[in-house]
Amino acid sequence: MLSEPRSGRLAAWGNALLAGLVSPDDAVLEIVGDDAVHRVEGLPGESAPVGLTLALGRLRTLGVSGLRVALPAPGHPLGLSGPPEFNARAMDAEEAVICHGAAIGLVPEVYEAGPEGDVHVEVVWHVLPVRGAPPADVPSLGEAERELAEALRDATEVLSRLDVAGSGPVAEAAIDAYRARAERGREVLAPGYPPRAVRVLELAQRVGLLISLACTNGHGGAVSSAEMRARAEALRPVERVARRAQVASYNAYVEERERGVR
Repeated sequence: MLSEPRSGRLAAWGNALLAGLVSPDDAVLEIVGDDAVHRVEGLPGESAPVGLTLALGRLRTLGVSGLRVALPAPGHPLGLSGPPEFNARAMDAEEAVICHGAAIGLVPEVYEAGPEGDVHVEVVWHVLPVRGAPPADVPSLGEAERELAEALRDATEVLSRLDVAGSGPVAEAAIDAYRARAERGREVLAPGYPPRAVRVLELAQRVGLLISLACTNGHGGAVSSAEMRARAEALRPVERVARRAQVASYNAYVEERERGVR
């Protein structure tokens, strides 16, 4: 699981821009992050790919008032509402952005370019039609927070027994890097998001990191096939809940608008 999906950055900072809380330059800088460049292809009224600044302005003129996130996985179309073509593209990318106020969505395609040792990442966001239907399986912030706490509690005993919570120098370095990032820039979400969304997203990202460490840090104490299956079974529902919590956090801005909070 990505601790910070590109769709999350696009939705969060795109929402802040649409609300007039940040400048276009600042929004694009945050969305691109460490990537080299982002372009948008298939935007209505444009015959060729355009830059993010132009694309975000054009979305506003098309009636877009907010951006939602989808983080689907095989067997779990989280945040999607169709049609099949868009769902398939989003499922392949494992993420997408859905526009609120216009029947379009954006799916990223990531390219690596450049010689060995100097590789840079370019992203093309493909614009496709979407259905104006409720997104699949997206919880409220309150539901996501409760689910995350329960899933962690249920999985902790199994993971601890199998010694797969993440240990050793590789795991410790990853955790230290996460803490350094968190302390360096506390702005987990863009301006305009409720504090609860920030809290839930921070927890979901920490859970995602631990899941990643458990999956990549060898087999830990799970030396038998039965123990390895037990670990996978313990991690699967936690990963699913963490993705749901991420989506609920990124989508909180639009959900508040729909409830008339803003």
